Amino acid sequence: MSAAPVLSGRRIAVTRAREQASELTGKLSALGAEVLELPLIRVSKDVPQDVLADVMAELGTYDWIVFTSANGVRYFFEEFFRLFDDIRVLGLLRIASVGEGTARAVAALHLRIECQPATATAEALADELVATGSLDSAKILVITGNLNREAIVQKLEAARAIVDCLQVYKTEKTDLQAEPAAADFRTRGADAILFASSSAVQSFVDQAAALKPESGATRPLAGSIGPQTTETMKQLGVPVDFIAKTPSLDAMVEALVRKLNRG
Repeated sequence: MSAAPVLSGRRIAVTRAREQASELTGKLSALGAEVLELPLIRVSKDVPQDVLADVMAELGTYDWIVFTSANGVRYFFEEFFRLFDDIRVLGLLRIASVGEGTARAVAALHLRIECQPATATAEALADELVATGSLDSAKILVITGNLNREAIVQKLEAARAIVDCLQVYKTEKTDLQAEPAAADFRTRGADAILFASSSAVQSFVDQAAALKPESGATRPLAGSIGPQTTETMKQLGVPVDFIAKTPSLDAMVEALVRKLNRG
């Protein structure tokens, strides 16, 4: 008789945006888990057209383009291909990227990444770019969302780079108070809840009353995808029970399995 899947009988809450939850849900379901989706954030395209026009007009003058999320890759290239029909318009633009998910999104376009740090944080990417020694007077385009951290821009400018930012998406808190999934979470709880972004942690704390497990509900362990999310959890008083070894969905699932099956 074959062994039961490693997460059989376990109930896991996923807090990613609804349109992005399917990959993580699929990985957990394949391991036998019951998955409860709690989309604490919403991600949507948000591109200031005046800034976009300026950036696209000067695209050939940039030395580097920096992506800090797969969302940035997706929405930037949606606009790029709306305006251009040839990828060669990018010219000699070099690409820098944070994280495996972002790298996969770039690779799907058959583009090569020339700078990717071992640690998947925006600060580490800035340090890696500075280490190339090519930033003095270099022109860099950073693709951002509305909540992106300023640290990467500050570090690049301190290295004498000329930095422009283009916002292509926004992340917003969702209101789960009336959602059946929130009622289900309050009533039954979960074995674990997974956080893949700081914005999801903030939304969870903001909606604490709507998500507080009732008497008899299973109190979930809380897992983090990486350093920035962990830092936010600690700052906001959310216990950190396990952390992915590297900031990726696969590593977060591995950390979850280790934690739940320990002993």
